[in-house]
Amino acid sequence: MSDTPNVTSMADALQIKQHAREIGFDLVGIAPAQVNADADYYRRWLDEGQAGQMQWMSRRIDERLDPSRYLPGAASIICVAVNYYRPLEALPMRADAIPGKVARYALGDDYHEIIKSRLHTLADWMKDRWPQAHTRAAVDTAPVTEKPHAARAGVGWQGKNTCTINPRIGSWLLLGEIITTLPLPPDEPAIDRCGSCRRCIDACPTGAITAPYQLDARRCISYLTIEHRGEIPAEFHDPIGHWLVGCDICQDVCPWNSKAPSATDLATLPRFADGTLDAGAILDWEPIHYQQSFRRSAIKRIKLPMLKRNAEIVVRNAARPRINESTFR
Repeated sequence: MSDTPNVTSMADALQIKQHAREIGFDLVGIAPAQVNADADYYRRWLDEGQAGQMQWMSRRIDERLDPSRYLPGAASIICVAVNYYRPLEALPMRADAIPGKVARYALGDDYHEIIKSRLHTLADWMKDRWPQAHTRAAVDTAPVTEKPHAARAGVGWQGKNTCTINPRIGSWLLLGEIITTLPLPPDEPAIDRCGSCRRCIDACPTGAITAPYQLDARRCISYLTIEHRGEIPAEFHDPIGHWLVGCDICQDVCPWNSKAPSATDLATLPRFADGTLDAGAILDWEPIHYQQSFRRSAIKRIKLPMLKRNAEIVVRNAARPRINESTFR
C-alpha cells in the first residue's frame, strides 16, 4: 500500500480551516508546497550581506526555499495567522521616567510558544483523520520562508514594507505553518493592494525599505535593537528615537492598519499597557529584574546587555530637545 494519502476534498480542507479557527487562529489558508518564487532574490539578498548578523538565515537554505526539502513529499502548506493588535493606553508615569517604546508583537506572551503549541494541536487532529499523512509545524524559528507561503495561501500579500497584510486585519499578524504530505485544494493567492502608496517607505527614519518590497535589515530599527550584537552604528542612534525594542513605524503609517480590529486572544494582552518601559530604570537593572519582567516574553531574545545598550540610546535621545515623538513617530 502506498504511503501517499489520497487527494482530499474541499470539504476536508474546510474542516481543517474550521478546526484551526476553533483552536485560536484568526486566519487560515492553504498553499501548494512549491519552491519559493523569489529564491534568486533571497540568495542575492544574503550574498549582499543585507541579513546583517542573522547568519541563521543562510543556514539550511535549500530547506528554506523548497518545502519538500524540509519535509520530503510535501504537498500542501496550511498557513495560519494570529492578530496581535491591541490599542495602547495612556498611563501616568513618574516625572523622571524615560519611556522606551516596545513593538506591539513583543507586548504579549511569547508568540513562538503559543503558535507552535496550537500548530501541534492542529497537526495531531489531522493525524487522527489522515494517519498516513506526515506533518511538520513551523514558526519563524524554522527554516521556512513563511511570508511567500502566506501570500500564496491567501492569508495576506507581502506589502512594500515586507510585512504580510490582510485586507481585514492589516499587518498585525503572527504567522505559522503546517507543511504536510496531505494533498489539499489550495486557496486563491492574495492580491497585492499596496497600489501607489509609499507611506511606509517615506516614514522609515533609517531608509531600511530601500525599494518597494525590499528591506535592508542592517538599517532596520527592529533588527538593530533585537538582532544586532555589539554596538549599534552611530548613524542610527538619532533615528532610533524612543524605540527600545523593535519598531512599528512602517506598520503604524500603513492605511490598511487604520481600522485594525483589536485582538481577542488573551495571550496578546500587553504586559505593558502603554507599550513602554522606563529606559532610565533599565540602566540599573540586575538580572533578576530582567527575568521577572520578561518571563514568557519574546523580549527574551534581547539579552540584558543589549537591552541596556538600547536604553542608553533612548536616554540620550530623550535628553535632546529635537528628539521627540513627532520627529520619529
